[in-house]
Amino acid sequence: MATLEDPIDIGGVTVPNRLYRAPLLECAGNGPDAVDALIDDLEPAAASGVGLICQGATVVRGEGGCAAPGMTRVHDPEFVSRLSRLTDRIHEHGSRIFIQLEYGGLRSMETWHAEYRTENPDLEQLAVSRPPWQLRALDRLGLLSFDPHVLSTDEVYELAADFGQAAARCVEAGYDGIHLAGANMGIIQQFLSPFYNRREDEFGGSPEARLEFLALVHDEIRERAGDVPLVTKVPAETAAPPWPIVERRLSLEDGIEICRRLERIGYDAVVPVTASVVWDMSIVRGAYPDRAWENEAMRAGYDAAFGGPARRRLVAAANWVQSLQYDFESAWNEPFCRRVRDEVSIPVLAEGGIRERETMDRLLGGSSARGTGSTRGATSSGRGDSTDRTATSQSEPPACDMVGMARPFYAEPKLGARLLESDSPVARVLCESCNNCTVPQVTGAPGICRTPSVLRDRVELERAGAYEQD
Repeated sequence: MATLEDPIDIGGVTVPNRLYRAPLLECAGNGPDAVDALIDDLEPAAASGVGLICQGATVVRGEGGCAAPGMTRVHDPEFVSRLSRLTDRIHEHGSRIFIQLEYGGLRSMETWHAEYRTENPDLEQLAVSRPPWQLRALDRLGLLSFDPHVLSTDEVYELAADFGQAAARCVEAGYDGIHLAGANMGIIQQFLSPFYNRREDEFGGSPEARLEFLALVHDEIRERAGDVPLVTKVPAETAAPPWPIVERRLSLEDGIEICRRLERIGYDAVVPVTASVVWDMSIVRGAYPDRAWENEAMRAGYDAAFGGPARRRLVAAANWVQSLQYDFESAWNEPFCRRVRDEVSIPVLAEGGIRERETMDRLLGGSSARGTGSTRGATSSGRGDSTDRTATSQSEPPACDMVGMARPFYAEPKLGARLLESDSPVARVLCESCNNCTVPQVTGAPGICRTPSVLRDRVELERAGAYEQD
């Protein structure tokens, strides 16, 4: 039975504990202040004791592929070399840092961001196949704008090589591992999903063939970056939207089988996540972000993104409907993670709706034994499991090997100090899952908590010294 404070081995790299900051949008871009912005965003978590910092999705090419404004690109060797200042700062605190690599495909800004499309009229979306008819219908209604370029077989190989080259640059800059954005409707999910992938070459036509892109990316990274820890999100499209005839999607069983095969391919850890076939609130869940939508200072940015006041109001209405469909659920990926952990020997990372220390302990399988003398060294196994021989009560089997959070770090950048070695088994994060931090990011605004009650509570905790380490 592991505890949150126990170390773990991922692909030969020892992470000092099992708490990680999940990938988030940093909106730092590539400008002269980008590295400083990333340090300001990511270092507090490391300073608070978080074992693993996962930098948010970075784009492997120099144009196109950004799912949101302000995403950082890692195509330029000179820029990436400057990121060593960030990795050095994280390492000074004893933490490890992985970087998430991404390409948006049909989820890119050239699909949905009106102002960006106007400024970049020649950009096409890279597509695995012709968009599904449901998305083409939204195009005809004017809600999205598709001008897809379906990748040829040679172009698939070129894209995989770009992932490998980006990984090599990042490892040279001091990153400890590579985290692939395999879900959230990015290009990797589009290869995996039968909803998107109707190819007839070696990268489509069967579940095994749809996995070939991830196998190719693995080989490219191994060839160019060596035996760096390699992690990917794995989707199960169990929450299809309420439109008709979404028959082709990844079931939970499909997601479990993908994880099995990824272990055989040579991936070092997986992050199972359940979500929709499209980008919607199944990814974040929680309350309708009324404060964000009603913020008058943001309206010009919303209008630029969505194409005017009428479109803004339409998107807000859709957001409200989705908030009813995807109500907040504690640890909503737990069933998927638990099933995967029973099938693989590599570490399984869990995130999504984890908000309490008690939940973290339960997911790790050590809630009843925390603080009772567990061995703390990482073992030779990938999971680095430790054994507690003095526990006197039983815990349920572990659902995962690490636990992560994303939005709570917007609310509490130094959250780790409150959770690690906590004296209270019911220690809870301040984040209310209100989503007022997420909607403004369509304008390029930074990811910060904007909920007054949460900010007041954080100030009180700061005054009480809750974020100070012993």
